[in-house]
Amino acid sequence: MGRFATGVTVVTVADGRDDIGSTVNAFASVSADPPMVLVSVSTDSYLTEVIDRQGGFAVNVLGSAHRAIAGRFSAEGRPSARLLLAGEPHHRGTLTNALILDAAIAAVECSVHQRVEAGDHIVYLARVRSLPEVGRTGSESKPLIRYKSRYHHLG
Repeated sequence: MGRFATGVTVVTVADGRDDIGSTVNAFASVSADPPMVLVSVSTDSYLTEVIDRQGGFAVNVLGSAHRAIAGRFSAEGRPSARLLLAGEPHHRGTLTNALILDAAIAAVECSVHQRVEAGDHIVYLARVRSLPEVGRTGSESKPLIRYKSRYHHLG
């Protein structure tokens, strides 16, 4: 599957004690009416445990300038998402209280609609509840993509 180019996101969840986040490239739009997305997360990850407990999360779509952030959120033994975003402008989502990266090229706040076990991952089908204002508009926003196990950008 490494030869299939995907976008790169950071999924964040607030669990009351701390902020959790992880780089996720298994993200897609599922439905326009109602607006729904899917996110696939490793079954044994702490992120899965917290999403199950909270029932909601935020997805930050990363741009080409966010390669370091993608790396930070994919590192083993990483600290709190709040610490990983230190020095990066961010705010909390109004519905999920999850961290939203101000410079993301897009962001969504979601509530879990359905949880599906799929091999070593959990696929969350989630309703889009909010589209926080983030990033820049127009042709300046170039997405960060993952291809052949490396980060790239378009153009």
